[in-house]
Amino acid sequence: MSLEVLAVDDSRTMRDMIRFALEPAGFTVHTAEDGVHGTEVLDAIDPDVIITDINMPRMDGFGFIDAVRDRGQYKATPILVLTTEAAPEMKMRARNAGATGWIVKPFDPVKLVKALQMVAG
Repeated sequence: MSLEVLAVDDSRTMRDMIRFALEPAGFTVHTAEDGVHGTEVLDAIDPDVIITDINMPRMDGFGFIDAVRDRGQYKATPILVLTTEAAPEMKMRARNAGATGWIVKPFDPVKLVKALQMVAG
């Protein structure tokens, strides 16, 4: 089963790490460098799950989650926040915006794959 993932992160290294973690597990990974780019990529694909950072230029993760949830077809698409932030109020804000889960960087590739399989399966 091939799941399509959209990974939004302003760090090229992090986007590469996500790709290297997920592709061997059978995921198709699409990437974007910030929330604005992420909404553009969404126009061309239909991801099974979305991963987003919080701190990004142009449009941060909260704005991106709002933009995704504003599109009817993505109301139920799982969104995992992958960030260096660990503050409870940030997690609560993300959950209130519509995030499904929260993973703190640096991430364990095996746990990331399992988390995606759980929310997208």
